Amino acid sequence: MLNERQEKVLEFLIDYISKNQFPPSVRDICAGVGIKSTSTANGDLNKLEKYGYIKRGSQTSRSIEIVKDLYGSTRNQEETIDVPIVGKVSAGQPITAIENIEFYFPIPSYYSKQGELFMLEISGESMIEAGILDGDKVLVKKTNAAEHGEIVIALIDDEATCKRLYNKNGQVMLVPENSTMKPIIPDNLTILGKVISLFRENV
Repeated sequence: MLNERQEKVLEFLIDYISKNQFPPSVRDICAGVGIKSTSTANGDLNKLEKYGYIKRGSQTSRSIEIVKDLYGSTRNQEETIDVPIVGKVSAGQPITAIENIEFYFPIPSYYSKQGELFMLEISGESMIEAGILDGDKVLVKKTNAAEHGEIVIALIDDEATCKRLYNKNGQVMLVPENSTMKPIIPDNLTILGKVISLFRENV
């Protein structure tokens, strides 16, 4: 059926579309999978379509729709779940963020397997070196535990912020992904969840 490269192309497509809400270009696919030729990438897309993994409305990658994954699970783009956006999170100086639900945002239904989810909108530039920009919506899995190095939503003195969690020699730090900003060493810290994906409406 599919060779190893074609499987990687399919996995890249699923991940890219889930994060960006639109399909990648052929050049994006080449860069993401490490394919040197656009004709090779197009050939892989043709094979994925032939075997029913994707659908294309025209011969351009921007019209790709995921039909099923490598395990045969269907991925109809119309199957979505609504996740609550519960406020804004500061990616600079923390601001009060955990408020009433502002509205709901549709995401692919396969995320429901992750557990209880919520979304927060990023405000600021402290996570730009991790690719999290001002205005992005981060998808968060609700949990009060996280591993060293994971990006978390943390509550500090009733204010929420998005940072990378570090635990060095027993000292917990919230580290920005911006080389011009300093880590936060909180006296009191509550983990609200860990970031598992992000969505960007304007590109």
